[in-house]
Amino acid sequence: MEKRPTFALVNREYIRHNFGKVKESIPPDTEVLAVIKANAYGHGAFEVANVLRSCGCRMFGVAFCEEGAELRSAGIREDIVVLGGVYSNQLKGLIDHDLTPVVYDLDTAVSLNALAKKMDRHVGVHVKVDTGMGRLGLLRHEVVPFFEKLKHLGNISVEGIMSHFSDVDEEDKAYADKQLKDFMDTIDIINGRGWKPRFVHMSNSATVIDYPQAHFNMVRPGIMLYGALPNPRFYGRVDIRPALELKTRVVRIKRLCEGSVVSYGRSFVAGKETLIATVPLGYGDGYPRSLSGKGEMLIRGKRARVAGYVCMDLTMLDVSSIEGIAVGDEVVVIGRQGEEELTAGDVAAWAGMIPYELFCNISQRVERLYI
Repeated sequence: MEKRPTFALVNREYIRHNFGKVKESIPPDTEVLAVIKANAYGHGAFEVANVLRSCGCRMFGVAFCEEGAELRSAGIREDIVVLGGVYSNQLKGLIDHDLTPVVYDLDTAVSLNALAKKMDRHVGVHVKVDTGMGRLGLLRHEVVPFFEKLKHLGNISVEGIMSHFSDVDEEDKAYADKQLKDFMDTIDIINGRGWKPRFVHMSNSATVIDYPQAHFNMVRPGIMLYGALPNPRFYGRVDIRPALELKTRVVRIKRLCEGSVVSYGRSFVAGKETLIATVPLGYGDGYPRSLSGKGEMLIRGKRARVAGYVCMDLTMLDVSSIEGIAVGDEVVVIGRQGEEELTAGDVAAWAGMIPYELFCNISQRVERLYI
């Protein structure tokens, strides 16, 4: 069956380009752990992993064991680090799929070691410390007891030590400086007790761009791989290219008289004779309902405003000012058309979101096409 004309177009070459810009921003001996969690921020985890490993990337980050297992089943053999940790019922699956967990509590470490010993396996882990994110990670007073216990867990080895910045994308780096100092102090404590993890990492995309003192010997870029910025203030700082375009087509055009209403709750009332175009894309596809009455899409190189509430499957646009519009015309939701462009940052800002959220919300019923 032919599919509806709504799809996300992902440009592999732009992902390669963006990975290259990451490499240019860090020392030559610094490794890249490419973050491809949440289906590579909506871009397709397997496809993105294939592109990045063709560029020499040898380590990927996912959020959960399930994501790592899916990549293994699809044939990805590079190192996969489970950044969100591992749950007790997943330990066997983690070992079976040769995934590298991030560990931040003793109970998990003890259980993982016991199972690895039983299975005659050895598991490398990355240990996370909390330097001020308040989410996951060992607190300062937990670090020494944790590593003292690890000395007696022979089936676990510490491959990495890591932490996570809270607001490093902001111009004021006072809190980031504090976090960095706390992290470096923790590393000194760990090293002083004889531990020398191979990888030390704390850098997200914002750190890659704007905070080189925290690059260490591994960075964890995410959003910049996909051509979006972690903060609008970085515009022009790095030459990255948006890898995803979201497109659809006009399926219906109606000329409504003054006083006619559009969408649920009569949320749009025509103040004059108005031309309305309907497109097969809605909040069921991840186009935010918060864009009702204020989002824009591109048709024939012109901007058309969303008219009324965004529906689950359909959205209506006021196209009164667009000459020659016809059923079947291409509609660009994210991307470029002619001289106009709508970036993920633009659309996210109108919706009160961030680009990460917008990308991740693009649902699985939107087909991904790769060029």
